[in-house]
Amino acid sequence: MTQHPSSDAPLAVIVLAAGQGTRMKSALPKVLHRIGGRTLVGHVLATAAALEPDAVVTVVRHERDLVARAVEDDLPGVRIVDQDEVPGTGRAVELALGALEDFDGDVLVLSGDVPLLQAQTLRSILDAHRAGAASATLLTAVLDDATGYGRVLRAADGSVSRIVEQKDASAEEAAVTEINAGVYVFAAARLRSELARVGTANAQGEKYLTDVVALLRTAGDAVAAVAAPDADSALGVNDRVQLSDAARLLNARVVRHWQREGVSILDPATTWIDVTATLAPDVTVLPGSHILRATVVEEGATIGPDTSLVDCEVGANATVTRTDATLAVIGANATVGPFAYLRPGTELGEGGKIGTFVETKNSTIGARSKVPHLSYIGDTTIGRGVNLGAGAITANYDDVTKHRTEIGDEVHSGSHNVFVAPVRIGDGAKTGAGAVIRKDVPPGALALSVAPQRNIDGWVEKNRPGTGAAQAAATARSAQKADDGSQEQNG
Repeated sequence: MTQHPSSDAPLAVIVLAAGQGTRMKSALPKVLHRIGGRTLVGHVLATAAALEPDAVVTVVRHERDLVARAVEDDLPGVRIVDQDEVPGTGRAVELALGALEDFDGDVLVLSGDVPLLQAQTLRSILDAHRAGAASATLLTAVLDDATGYGRVLRAADGSVSRIVEQKDASAEEAAVTEINAGVYVFAAARLRSELARVGTANAQGEKYLTDVVALLRTAGDAVAAVAAPDADSALGVNDRVQLSDAARLLNARVVRHWQREGVSILDPATTWIDVTATLAPDVTVLPGSHILRATVVEEGATIGPDTSLVDCEVGANATVTRTDATLAVIGANATVGPFAYLRPGTELGEGGKIGTFVETKNSTIGARSKVPHLSYIGDTTIGRGVNLGAGAITANYDDVTKHRTEIGDEVHSGSHNVFVAPVRIGDGAKTGAGAVIRKDVPPGALALSVAPQRNIDGWVEKNRPGTGAAQAAATARSAQKADDGSQEQNG
């Protein structure tokens, strides 16, 4: 028996991400399904990185290139190992050990579909493993319904005897409710030697990593087990039901974290916050709001209700109501919504306003400037202190190329204006109601596009005979004639 590593032994992490996940019934590999702003394997890699290991190896196979790219994006510097034709977790770990060459220390094995484990739980396993000088230590959990999971079988003295998979379990063994969570710490040297002895004589014809536990016990090695403090955190994701369950559990954890950091969240059940988002104290999140990806919300801001923010920045004391925004910057003390749509590239300055039924895209709106209602602002630069009337449109596309509109400081436009880009409105200029602005407007000028109004009498009765409008017009005309005749007689 080899000497076990000390408490400061090197640490390598092996992440198993080779499986297809057929129960997901998806073209996307199971480990690339997302919850809380990360892929399943991304959560596992983030937790592994928090342990500051000497090396991280990820084993891939199904959709190899797709998974490998995602893993490398999540954790630059990770080592990628391809699983061969021999199936099973034991073979995957055996190949990963080959990539670790002469590594001698502790090997932590994680599954890429167990996203809810926290670093503190893994540190507890490592501490127990090292304190007990064990050759192997595994994480277990007790479930009311253990169907589908490998069972942890114990000897009469309570020590771990072996692990039996569901398909290989007898009726008595299947009644055991303590499950193997698929998380292990091994002494690297003992893992190497015993994996070489593992065969594939089981119901699935696979090389099981779990068989190493029984081999170590037979050899007289110490095998320890640590119960997960929260059984739900140790559960894997195998189908869409479990995916949504994991997403809900993760979200509840994230929401509680931000509440304890000073964020008011009125309805946790309808509020979704990704693990990659950041909220400051005294933020208020109203029901039905989603704060996603790398969104940052500064102190005192109010989000919601019914708002979705994706990769956005929201300044202090801003208010964002019933809004859908992606890759947008909202300044301090600004207001957005209700029913606003902020597309990528929108920047709203301090104290600015994007109002009801307004869509913006690739546009900068300066401090204290307002686009209050019923407008489309695309590819536009708006200065400070601007007020655009209802129905403003920056017509940025000429059917071939998109052009920019530039609106200077302190510009006030009339209602229902169309700014046909490329066009510049000078500082302090004004535009009349209904204007179509096709030419640059000098600073301080009033721009009008007025055509004389013509009234063509009798047009409706002549061109739309028999309609309700024609009948109403005829009745009104007769009433008007009668009224005019009465006035003449009285006159």
